[in-house]
Amino acid sequence: MKALPLALALPLLSGAALADDAGILKCRTLADAGARLACYDAIQLGARPSAAAVAAAPAAAPAAAREDNFGIEAKQQREAQPQSITSTIPGEFQGWGPGAQIRLANGQVWRIIDGSEAVLPPMRDPKVTIERNVFGTLFLKVAGTNNSAKVRRVQ
Repeated sequence: MKALPLALALPLLSGAALADDAGILKCRTLADAGARLACYDAIQLGARPSAAAVAAAPAAAPAAAREDNFGIEAKQQREAQPQSITSTIPGEFQGWGPGAQIRLANGQVWRIIDGSEAVLPPMRDPKVTIERNVFGTLFLKVAGTNNSAKVRRVQ
């Protein structure tokens, strides 16, 4: 009894699967939302693509160009960003605890996000480096120590 509604739905689904692919690709290129919707509405379901639609298939070249860059976008974005910055923590500094916020001399504020803590000997204006690892995670490293913490910029 439950198979009957499914049997009725299959012809509807198969008609949608026969939509004109070239027409869909053409509609995707339209920037205006109203024109794009009208284009999609004009596509006939179940119709074979016309010779004109097949000739318009090279309009899909931008998609091929996007495929050529697949997986490189993040690398290009990372290459455009510096891999590290160096500054100092003004004044007296003795370490950090989980969730601590650290203000640098350049005005940036960084928060400890890995739950780590470090108790350091008192330092005055210690030099720090914020470095990005290969996965894009940022770490604060205090010069002259082996301590580092995973951080996120909050200001």
